[in-house]
Amino acid sequence: MSRIAARFAKLQTEGRAGLVTYLTCGDPDRATFEKILARLPKAGADLIEIGMPFSDPMADGPAIQAASLRALKAGMTLAKTLDVLRRFRKADNDTPAILMGYYNPIYRYGVSRFLKDAKAAGCDGLIVVDLPPEHDDELCLAARAAGIDFIRLATPTSDDKRLPAILTNAGGFLYYVAIAGITGTKSARAEIVAAAVARLRRHTGLPIAVGFGIRTPTQAAEVARVADAAVVGSALVDRLAKNLDRRGKAKASLVPAVLKDVPALAAGVRKARPRHPARAAQ
Repeated sequence: MSRIAARFAKLQTEGRAGLVTYLTCGDPDRATFEKILARLPKAGADLIEIGMPFSDPMADGPAIQAASLRALKAGMTLAKTLDVLRRFRKADNDTPAILMGYYNPIYRYGVSRFLKDAKAAGCDGLIVVDLPPEHDDELCLAARAAGIDFIRLATPTSDDKRLPAILTNAGGFLYYVAIAGITGTKSARAEIVAAAVARLRRHTGLPIAVGFGIRTPTQAAEVARVADAAVVGSALVDRLAKNLDRRGKAKASLVPAVLKDVPALAAGVRKARPRHPARAAQ
């Protein structure tokens, strides 16, 4: 059983949803990021998304765009991102880690080499936002063969006709983007998310994680009542950015400030009782 499958099975046994956190690798510098990453599981993150910095993150809003630029300016590369994950795995062999980003850096690195190195580093899943199902032969099929889940995105515009294509080679969990647009700009209403998750469940048995627009423990709890996980990214990236000095360097307050938000979000998720007791009992 993969780490992702094991973690969602554990969450079902506990009768709750999970918290997925996102931060861009190397933001604002490698040493600071590694300190945060190492402490995220204890702070309450059930799964961790690690952003692969890219100069043109077109699906992301200003906060994550700025995070990518800070990381690149600090010298972060895809090879170094994999090394960060490798170092994390030496201390934590249980928490699922998903690499999230865009295809260009992977293509330039070399697909076969990337998948080999990512698997060796302890990567459990990939989210590559600019590779639709029509291009599964670029990366998705090879990732699955390498034992790495290829996690698909579904959006409010993914209708019943489109969903089968999205789900054909999907693994790990289905990531539902709750808004039409870029990250960190707005939030979806709870009743709209609930209806969307119910519709998605009719198409797949994969766990469903909901992201984009979740910024508070209350919003995380609303999602956790209907989905299998709540994904929080821009809110943590914003907190990080607010603890940079005028030169863009980390203040002493940065690591504790970011980590302080995670237990509150986790508490929101954990206090929200799932409305699908039959799923929890499976």
